[in-house]
Amino acid sequence: MPAYNEEKNIKKVVKQWYAVLDGKAENSKLVIADSGSTDRTHEILIELQKEYPKIEILEDTEQYHGPKLIALYDYAIKNKCDYIFQTDSDGQTNPDEFAAFWNMRKEYSGVFGNRTVRGDGKDRAFVEKVVCFLLRMYFGVKVPDANAPFRLMKTDVVKKYLYKIPYNYNLPNIMLVTYYAYCGEKLFFHEISFQSRQAGVNSINIPKIVKIGWKALGDFHSFRKEMKNEFKRKN
Repeated sequence: MPAYNEEKNIKKVVKQWYAVLDGKAENSKLVIADSGSTDRTHEILIELQKEYPKIEILEDTEQYHGPKLIALYDYAIKNKCDYIFQTDSDGQTNPDEFAAFWNMRKEYSGVFGNRTVRGDGKDRAFVEKVVCFLLRMYFGVKVPDANAPFRLMKTDVVKKYLYKIPYNYNLPNIMLVTYYAYCGEKLFFHEISFQSRQAGVNSINIPKIVKIGWKALGDFHSFRKEMKNEFKRKN
């Protein structure tokens, strides 16, 4: 999970998600990318490591959400993990819903959350619908939720596409889903709950989303060209 200025959420979220490691491989970890926080997030994580030894903190990532995700996925690949599960540190997702994803891990290359009901407001739900519409228009892929921070993916499949994305790209989760769908990977969307932020202020507001989205439109052309080449190589 990426983290940025989550001092009001991070302790509760870590404790909730740490329990998911029970019964998994001994070398499974909860890896958190925390870089650039100006509050006590990092101090709290250091304290939590004493109680929860399977916490790993990535401190040298960029400040923004997208580059942190890319750094986390790169970490998983380089450490030869079998599976990557990604969620956020704001308490909007429910660890109790992880088991259903884990049970499908061998059947699909990726199992992605589908937020049919969103507690974070109609504006964000609308933005997601626009994103999915644009992906269908640009890439011809039909996905119900492209950016849900609740996704279980086989690491070897992520490796195929991650390094086609610039290391500082803002929307890696959207592009990974698009690569999965466009290139015919076996994926599944499973409904999840998605509540409002538990505490603190979201660092990505609607104006920022619009700005990032506008830039993304310019990036889609180059991604589409790359995907066409990837599809030709695969077939």
